[in-house]
Amino acid sequence: MGFFKKNNDFITYTIDKSFTKNLAISVQNGQVAVSAPWYVSKRKIEEIISDKKSWIIQKLKEYEQLNSLKELNTEKRIVKVFGEDYNLKIFYKLIKVPELYLENKTIKIELPSKYKNSNNTKIIDLIIEKFYKKIAEKEIEETMEKTRKELGIAPDDYVIKRLDKTLGMYDEQNKVIFINPEIVKFDKVILEYVVLHEFCHLKYKTHCKSFYNLLSKQMKNYKNIEQKIKVWKF
Repeated sequence: MGFFKKNNDFITYTIDKSFTKNLAISVQNGQVAVSAPWYVSKRKIEEIISDKKSWIIQKLKEYEQLNSLKELNTEKRIVKVFGEDYNLKIFYKLIKVPELYLENKTIKIELPSKYKNSNNTKIIDLIIEKFYKKIAEKEIEETMEKTRKELGIAPDDYVIKRLDKTLGMYDEQNKVIFINPEIVKFDKVILEYVVLHEFCHLKYKTHCKSFYNLLSKQMKNYKNIEQKIKVWKF
């Protein structure tokens, strides 16, 4: 390994000697690597590195700018939690597994340092998805129990599951209610409405007059809530 000076910082580079015929310098992911024939001396490599110093520094700057832009775009991301906006901030630490914290309207995700120089969009999306599901497990359980007590009826079971273009559904054959975990993006009143709506299907299969009478009895402003749900973009 060698180094050269960039302003006041020392930039390191690795040397890989082999039976290759040509000497090559590469700059990838902020790392400088030299591939050289086995017989080339260290002094000769230092001379070539010095000659290419401007080009190397330019490539390192381009990487830094690209990486900064990627982090800036990530930090601009907004995550919805019960209708409120949370800023997303990503940190890199010497940890083995990702961690997530809520603090002052900010969602902080700590990632292992090994992910710093890679595209983390998919892993961040997965962490957010698990985060939504964890919140959903607590909030849906509480809402299900509250509705059960109010109506005096209950399904055989309920399942938290990603659904296509709907927040909830009732499986009449198996007597199971399904709730989409993404429901925690919206106001809690929408969660209460969706659970109540599916509970009403325990008594009435279709959206008949009796169904809406029961729905209206428990939630008089249900029509306003339905309008809010209609504008949700799946």
